[in-house]
Amino acid sequence: MNSDAADAASPRATLIGSIALLLWATLALLTSLASSLPPFQLVAMAFALAAIASFARWIARGEAIGPKLRQPLGAWALGVGGLFGYHFCYFVALRLAPPLEANLLNYLWPLLIVLFSALLPGGGLRTRHVVGAFAGLAGAVVLIAGGERVEIDIHHAWGDALALACAAIWAGYSVLNRRHRDVPSDAVGGFCAATALLALACHFVFETSVWPQGWQWAVLAGLGLGPVGLAFFAWDYGCKRGDIRALGLLAYLVPLLSNALLIAAGRGQFTPAFGAALLLIVGGAAIGAGDSMRRSV
Repeated sequence: MNSDAADAASPRATLIGSIALLLWATLALLTSLASSLPPFQLVAMAFALAAIASFARWIARGEAIGPKLRQPLGAWALGVGGLFGYHFCYFVALRLAPPLEANLLNYLWPLLIVLFSALLPGGGLRTRHVVGAFAGLAGAVVLIAGGERVEIDIHHAWGDALALACAAIWAGYSVLNRRHRDVPSDAVGGFCAATALLALACHFVFETSVWPQGWQWAVLAGLGLGPVGLAFFAWDYGCKRGDIRALGLLAYLVPLLSNALLIAAGRGQFTPAFGAALLLIVGGAAIGAGDSMRRSV
């Protein structure tokens, strides 16, 4: 087994990467509590908080900021392209295509991660990986569609194309990160700062500013420290050092857990579609990622 394959089996890194998935499951609930804020403004403020928290941590530990940001150009292009590119395509896709349609296409990224991982050294796929990935995809379709009929409309071609770009960008970012294993995950703080600036520029071009009120500041802090902060550091480490196939399969738990949190918060209800999705997603993850996660605990 080569070194890349050995790194891919790191149980600790896989477990750390899965923390990002748990944090992303809170994203829908938190953003629903700040729904009055324009999307790009929300992204800019949350990523800015994540960057500020990173810089503050480095300063508190007596570490110079410069070396953290002095990374190869390719790592910067991949990091900023992944973080900003994904969010830009996602929010523009929602403007050009129905949200249900866009979300279904966007959620091809876990499947693409599993498929792209076959291109890595020592990353050959097994039947259980493919079966697990398609079971998870089926569960995500059932969950997001919620029993509604979904038709891809040619009139929404640009929006659908951007939603597909979201999936490809995030899967590509996640898998290609393994080419930059020497770049510390701390560098994500710099990528967050650049993403915040680019999102702010998009906000000024596309949106009208809305100042957060009261509890919305707490929601912003939660976003910046959780699903738009720590999550990206954990995902970076997991993708570079952990089992990328297992993380791709487990990613289908995000919409499931997200909906469960909305139900628990009284912002959704349990439906037969949710139950079917639960069986498909958990079953698919158990089939495809079971061995990796058993080694992680």
